[in-house]
Amino acid sequence: MPLKDQMVPDSEIEQVGLLDAVDDLYDGVVVEMKQHMDADIFVPLLRASLSQWKQQGKRGVWIKLSIQLANLVYPVVQEGFRYHHAEPDYLMLVRWLPNTADTLPVNATHRVGIGAFVVNDNREVLVVQEKGGAFKGTGLWKLPTGVVNEGEDICKAAVREVKEETGIDAEFVEILAFRQSHQSFFSKSDLFFVCLLRPISFAIQKQDSEVAAAQWMPIKDYVDQPYNQEHQLFKYVAEICRTKLERDYVGFSAMPMVTASGKKVYLYFNGRDFSKL
Repeated sequence: MPLKDQMVPDSEIEQVGLLDAVDDLYDGVVVEMKQHMDADIFVPLLRASLSQWKQQGKRGVWIKLSIQLANLVYPVVQEGFRYHHAEPDYLMLVRWLPNTADTLPVNATHRVGIGAFVVNDNREVLVVQEKGGAFKGTGLWKLPTGVVNEGEDICKAAVREVKEETGIDAEFVEILAFRQSHQSFFSKSDLFFVCLLRPISFAIQKQDSEVAAAQWMPIKDYVDQPYNQEHQLFKYVAEICRTKLERDYVGFSAMPMVTASGKKVYLYFNGRDFSKL
């Protein structure tokens, strides 16, 4: 029987020692490895620790290895751990200890993107043509788009992307619509939010690295582009944008709030038709 499946006697645990670990909120432990350690020293510590954690009734074990400790990845996997997620500076591995169904949460499953509908007082929409990607060479004038960074709010990401791609300063107004798709970037699901922004400046200074051209375009010309008319998703997004200008279409505004734990968040809802409590 492999050593990893055996219970280590208490006397041996005391002799070998244990890994430093912090209890999490779900009867598990987190081990964060930062300092270099040879595998022949680490493995006995890990086995003794696993035995102790089992006796204590711990469930999930999370081992966070800094990128400098890549030498420990294989030994950890050999002890029954699996990959959970990776970041630029670390790799997280996990193992479920009880003989029950594994209920450890999976890694993040979604990427979040934004499309910015920026319209001026002349009913002109800010549009760009991309140098690369799926729309290269199509002649499509599209909304500025981009990916929300980790720790970034949707409303702030929309403002940032518009500034980066076109040089236009703008303020967030509301979310007009959103789309969910699956099997997208590295098989992840994808959420895409169409955001209405109000321009504060109007002189375009396009981003040379990614944007081939940028301009203010009459809303009708934007909506009536052949590509938009031939592709259902693009047609609906364009029509939603036009409807916002022509009729009584209400989106979701951003209300800053503070959670019970003190975290600052935004709640997006129809503020016009909502009666404040």
